[in-house]
Amino acid sequence: MRKVGVVGCGTMGAGIAIVSARAGFETRVFDTRQEAIVKAKKNAADFLQKSVERGRLDADQLPLIMDRWHGSSDFADIADCDFVIEAVLEDLHVKHAVFSELNKLCANETIFASNTSTISITEIAGGSGRADRFVGMHFCLPAQLMKLVEMSPGLNTSAKTWSVAWNFALALGQKPVKTQDTPGFVLNYFLIPFNNDAIRLVEQGVAEPGEIDKAIKTAMGYPMGPLELVDLIGTDTQRLLCDAMHGLTHESRAACPPLVRRMIAAGRLGKKSGRGFYEYSDQKMFGA
Repeated sequence: MRKVGVVGCGTMGAGIAIVSARAGFETRVFDTRQEAIVKAKKNAADFLQKSVERGRLDADQLPLIMDRWHGSSDFADIADCDFVIEAVLEDLHVKHAVFSELNKLCANETIFASNTSTISITEIAGGSGRADRFVGMHFCLPAQLMKLVEMSPGLNTSAKTWSVAWNFALALGQKPVKTQDTPGFVLNYFLIPFNNDAIRLVEQGVAEPGEIDKAIKTAMGYPMGPLELVDLIGTDTQRLLCDAMHGLTHESRAACPPLVRRMIAAGRLGKKSGRGFYEYSDQKMFGA
């Protein structure tokens, strides 16, 4: 395992790319938007510089890591990767289109992984052309700081693929946990309804976002409040997560709160747009 491909360099993909390059793998980051690639590379460099300043990374490692970080808007640059992780929209049709194209380009032995947090791994793998060489790898946001990776085999994932993927997660310096291919796996089974509950408190005027987050962080010891987290992942992503989760489980708490849809319509997407539940003066990556 030498070359890793990351498809999609939004908040999740950009974080996964840092994890991969930092662990010593040559990392190819693909996105159709050239501006997203430029932003992701700058954010990666800023994050690593902060890591140096905080004593978490040796200064001489920063240029070596960034030399392993390569961005491209040409799918062909992913073709010779040994392992490809998809981190695009939570939309089954979009994911199928991505993997169908990758299947044409990549070698037969290349393993595919999806960072999905709600959609069935078996369903995504069914449109990949290599369901036996496919696995779920859900990184915990923000990937560059959090160690958790939820590892989920599909019904057709081979034992060899599972072993390689598990050891790859360990080589990345992450802490994998095995979950079954069920909606939300472990983390989002709890987190999506929990975040929605906090959003509904805002809708109902119970308290301001800052007060809700402060209460939860202070009482529960969380490093980040639920509304801060929604701003980090984006209200548009929260809507996609809710729609996917609610469509699979019909759990009322997973349904997207109306406030989220209104915020999206108003362009309040969270940190990436400069305003969500909070206002932001910059769009730097979390931890940078």
